[in-house]
Amino acid sequence: MKSKIPAFLIERTSVQPYVPSKGRLKKSFIEKGIDHLAEVIKSGYVQWETSLMDSIFHRIDARIKLLFLLFFVVIVSLKHQIVPEFYIAGFIFLLTLIAGLNTLQFYKKVLFLGFFFGFLVALPSALNVISRGEVVVPILHLSRDYNFWVYHIPAEIGMTREGLNAVSMLTIRVVNSVSLSFLVLFTTPFPEIIKALKVMRVPDSFIMIITLCYKYIFIFVKTVEDMHLAKKSRTVGQVNNAEARQWVGARIGSVFKKTQLRCEEIFKAMLGRGFSTEIRLYQSRKLSSHDIAAGGIFLVIGGLFLWM
Repeated sequence: MKSKIPAFLIERTSVQPYVPSKGRLKKSFIEKGIDHLAEVIKSGYVQWETSLMDSIFHRIDARIKLLFLLFFVVIVSLKHQIVPEFYIAGFIFLLTLIAGLNTLQFYKKVLFLGFFFGFLVALPSALNVISRGEVVVPILHLSRDYNFWVYHIPAEIGMTREGLNAVSMLTIRVVNSVSLSFLVLFTTPFPEIIKALKVMRVPDSFIMIITLCYKYIFIFVKTVEDMHLAKKSRTVGQVNNAEARQWVGARIGSVFKKTQLRCEEIFKAMLGRGFSTEIRLYQSRKLSSHDIAAGGIFLVIGGLFLWM
């Protein structure tokens, strides 16, 4: 015989869904920074994996790709019209498709850097206080003109057509330059880049700095992430801003001290293994017909962009 449970007891014992408060889901500035550092580590390892993919662009020799990078960056900086810059952007987009890269993730990084270092940095120069010309976007109206030292502040302050054209030009240049750099980095293993730099007579000190920075910056970023995780697991309750700033300052000093110790250990280990301030590499392979053909195609297309 089934026993009946009173309704009031069911209401009291029923499990209510847990709805977290907004304050518990909100991340602090430190946690957002740590998450970004973790993303740097992940993207670094993803770059290493994608550089080992097998595609037409991946198989091109690193020396050809470095020359392609330098050649096209010069072309991007020399062009003074927006239309050829868009043609170059379309050509780079075609190369990302040929290389088999994740286009969405690739251009998410490129557009973020282009928006920040190109658009936002240059946007104030579009004001008629800096760039004289026709005001197309009025922002502020003053009672009269003002003269301050060598600067003339007009009564109507706004963005000029010439200034907006210059900002657009700088933005597309930054986007093209960053996308070219990422395209080469994401399709070329790091050791091959170092070998290509050595063959191109780059100073050994510069190559050594690049190598050590690339290898150990991920280690120190992971150290910072572990420090934050250890603190978070031992913290009960809310931490005020003053304590958070104090903790960040102490961790900066701790990471700096660890960096110094690691540099000394690495240098002693290098000396113990016979390091003589000279980087020696094995003989590089000869350029294949595929590499020469790719270099010729890049040269012809670059010449067409210069002619536009």
